[in-house]
Amino acid sequence: MELWPTLQLGWLNGWILLAVFYGVFALLLWIFPRDVVARLYDRSGWSPQERRLVAMRLPFALITFALLILTPLKVGTPLFALGIALFALGLLGFVVAMVNFRDTPPDQPAALGLYRHSRNPQVVSLIVASLGMCLAIGSWAAFLTQVSTMAFGHARILAEEGTCLRQYGESYRAYMRRVPRYFLFI
Repeated sequence: MELWPTLQLGWLNGWILLAVFYGVFALLLWIFPRDVVARLYDRSGWSPQERRLVAMRLPFALITFALLILTPLKVGTPLFALGIALFALGLLGFVVAMVNFRDTPPDQPAALGLYRHSRNPQVVSLIVASLGMCLAIGSWAAFLTQVSTMAFGHARILAEEGTCLRQYGESYRAYMRRVPRYFLFI
């Protein structure tokens, strides 16, 4: 891994992985019912402070995206192979978590499939896929900006959990006691 990669436009850059991930995501949003998509993006219960904290992750995410777009993949290296494996695992987990969310009745908290093991499997899967992309380009700078994005993304998780507590009440509180926030941590 190098601290700062050589930036260049190219056909074999990290943008390919971004395009695959967000292409799959767009396809899911397109085929899911509109009410499910609306639930995914409902921020009506967030406070102004929560919105500001969540917005603080955007500069780091944009830097990570720019680095991924402009950095060649390290094809043929063990780091690339590890990165692609993590990316594939994260993408698969993301699709499964999205389908689990879709299959949850709107009047209940998501608790099916991967949601039995993590309250935020979409986010965990996105993190795994993103870190895989950063490894595939072999950039510490991308990796560190992605870690910063994740740290500020924790505010989003807290805001979403607050909304779920207000919406689902005691059933969500009981779910929080049973299931860790991120697969390994409560």
